[in-house]
Amino acid sequence: MGVKIVKRFYLLIILAFALSGCASVRHAVPVNLSSSAQIIGIPDSFRAFWGQPNSVITQDFILSLKQEAGDCFSFDAEGNKIYSVLAISSGAENGAYGAGLLKGWSQSGTRPVFKVATGISTGAVIAPFAFLGSAYDQRLEEVYTTYSTKDILRPKIIFGDSLVSNRPLERLIEKYFDKQLLQEIAKEYYKGRRLYIGTTNLDTQQLVVWNMGKIASLGNDKALALFRKVILASAAFPGAFPPVFFQVEANGKSYDEMHMDGGITKQTFLSYDVLQCLDKAAEINGEKIRYKIYVIRNSYTDPIWKEVPDKLIPIMWRTVDSLLKAQSNGDIYQLYAFAKMGKGDFNLACLPDGYIPHSKELFDPVEMKKLFDLGFEEAAGGYNWKKVPPGINRD
Repeated sequence: MGVKIVKRFYLLIILAFALSGCASVRHAVPVNLSSSAQIIGIPDSFRAFWGQPNSVITQDFILSLKQEAGDCFSFDAEGNKIYSVLAISSGAENGAYGAGLLKGWSQSGTRPVFKVATGISTGAVIAPFAFLGSAYDQRLEEVYTTYSTKDILRPKIIFGDSLVSNRPLERLIEKYFDKQLLQEIAKEYYKGRRLYIGTTNLDTQQLVVWNMGKIASLGNDKALALFRKVILASAAFPGAFPPVFFQVEANGKSYDEMHMDGGITKQTFLSYDVLQCLDKAAEINGEKIRYKIYVIRNSYTDPIWKEVPDKLIPIMWRTVDSLLKAQSNGDIYQLYAFAKMGKGDFNLACLPDGYIPHSKELFDPVEMKKLFDLGFEEAAGGYNWKKVPPGINRD
């Protein structure tokens, strides 16, 4: 992000304090009911709260093992099932890199069918297309190379709970995540494959893991609206975009939950949030499984040197960037540790350190096209996946 863009962003934050409107009246879920709240109008449990006991995902994986078709696993020499699983991180406009990498991976002829795919923030936009495979590469390319800032957000005169309106982004989500896409995701769900998106419940400070295939399997307008809403919430960067509210029921009463960017709580999620549940389901079924874990980090993982001016705005932005990088690397280390516990093979893709973007706006289609092409070129000839996280010498 260019210095001029960052300055404008933080000037808007300062103005927000002066021009903020009245807050809306909340009816948040009481703490003792937060884990039992259900989406109004949705008859079953389609999500789980990370960090507390919950059998929802485990039970769904037990069903998954009964449903699965042979195209989402193979066997090793010892008779263990091998699953390919994918986690796509946050990264805003840098999601163009991950989108290009996926298309290049298809071009190489080595892209697997994923048993599980997860997405956070911009990764939540990418993950459904990645889950459905190469047939959706063209749509993914269009999303990440043809739209600019005005197509994603709109400035607000009265700020209230955000600096900008997310209505333009909402319209794009409505355009690309249609009934046909939901039907395709539902088909894969019935084959035993799973797609999860993460949002952050700000009231509880927890990652909420949404079972998007199960939502899609409902096949009605409420399911389509909920599917779109989850993606919108996962991509809602706090402060800039408004929160997304979900109407829920608990103990016979109606409440609202405030959700925002999944990247607040996790930059990537897969292992302890999802794969341990799949492990437990396999153990119950008497199966032994291993993984090929793929992580697409839509940003840098190593430190990038930059002289920071002794001014408030550059210092604030550099601090936020450093915090997010540290959080992301922590999530990646967790996945690596899971793989090293005998669970399988670890593979990481990230922006190359030598690439320096020169964006002229928050979402610069020219720069995003360059990022997309970079990801495509690196993957089309066979991507050189990193086998260890940053800071660890390869064994």
